[in-house]
Amino acid sequence: MSYQQMKAMIASFGEQLRWATDLEPVALNRASQILVAGMGGSGISGDFAAALADTPVFVNKSYGLPAWVKGAGPLVVAMSYSGNTEETLSAAETAAAQGLTPAVVTGGGTLAAWAAEYGWPAVTVPGGLQPRAALGYLLGGLLHLLNAAGATSVGRRDLLAAADIADSITGEGGSGWTLAADLAQGLEGRIVAVYGGGGITSPVAQRWKTQINENAKWPAWYSVLPELDHNEIVSWTSLASLTRDRVGIVSLRDRAEPPGVTARFRYTSEITGRDVAWVGEVWSQGDSALERMVSLASMGDLVSLELARLLGVDPVPVDAIENLKRKLMEEGAPLAHGKLAHES
Repeated sequence: MSYQQMKAMIASFGEQLRWATDLEPVALNRASQILVAGMGGSGISGDFAAALADTPVFVNKSYGLPAWVKGAGPLVVAMSYSGNTEETLSAAETAAAQGLTPAVVTGGGTLAAWAAEYGWPAVTVPGGLQPRAALGYLLGGLLHLLNAAGATSVGRRDLLAAADIADSITGEGGSGWTLAADLAQGLEGRIVAVYGGGGITSPVAQRWKTQINENAKWPAWYSVLPELDHNEIVSWTSLASLTRDRVGIVSLRDRAEPPGVTARFRYTSEITGRDVAWVGEVWSQGDSALERMVSLASMGDLVSLELARLLGVDPVPVDAIENLKRKLMEEGAPLAHGKLAHES
């Protein structure tokens, strides 16, 4: 079992963010809007960046690009840790076919080869990790590109402060381990619902969900206030005999959340508390938006790892995903890997 291996990957979050403070400058034109194309552990960095940027950032998690891109001409950033994610390659290929020059954040593979061949701006991140365990590299690389494009003011000082926060939570003897163990014990045997409060907590709630899926191999979903109060809040009563024991909610709280969200968390838990278990809440730490996001994301990593330990599952392999990829490859790859299809 690779518990210690994933533990070391999670503990490297701060080190990864520090790595991004020493990147070489990248020449990019100023961008009025950004389209980040990426999937899974790579694509989540786009969701984080959207909450941090001063310029509109849209995230595409599918093949190709949305129709609006052709007329708007945003800066397209293709994110793939492996460099071989077919949806991301499709997006980069589509951007090039439309006369756009994609920027790239990758650890190698076809995407790195395309960037080198066609002269696309690129940040190459260190390889050797699971993509979901490389968030610091991927987010740091993406923020570096957005900074070069004048799309964010998040800089070196912010990354260093966020790195310190990550270390304080996930490091040996860090403050997050006790809380993570308590939350994992409360969630054991329960399907996990992660509730965010909008703003910076929305992408982090999504990150918690996917980390629990992949590390603990456990079902989870996420929802966000205030939207969930317009629908999900009414869903708990019909199966209350099941949900009060088999579903556990963790709420992610930010000290900068709007007063309306604070009130909604209070009343939502009060109204639904008889029908579903509210297992606990996690508050953000730090001053800047990046610090607070990193603090919550670090806690989610630890909770997912502790759940894996309690369940006795190996947090590293993702056999179902690899099996799906094999089946897709057996049908024939949809892209002309190594050459852009429109130039083949």
